[in-house]
Amino acid sequence: WGETGSREPLAEAARAVMIERPVTDLVPGALVLFRMRAGAVAKHCGIVTAPERFIHAYERSGVVEVPLDAGWRRRVAFVFLFPDPS
Repeated sequence: WGETGSREPLAEAARAVMIERPVTDLVPGALVLFRMRAGAVAKHCGIVTAPERFIHAYERSGVVEVPLDAGWRRRVAFVFLFPDPS
């Protein structure tokens, strides 16, 4: 979680197929990428399910839906939307 560097491989991959949005655009369906430490590479992701909730996976807990509280919001590094399939 503490890896640093000038490249953001996860964000670069998402950027190639998704629509990047401002980090404040936390709408349902948005993919969010998190930095778990300041200055670290974004390596954790989740999907916003409601204005104040998102789903993600924890190693020992599996996939969970949790509040998108201030602690998580300050870790948001990138937000992407899935393209319209039509």
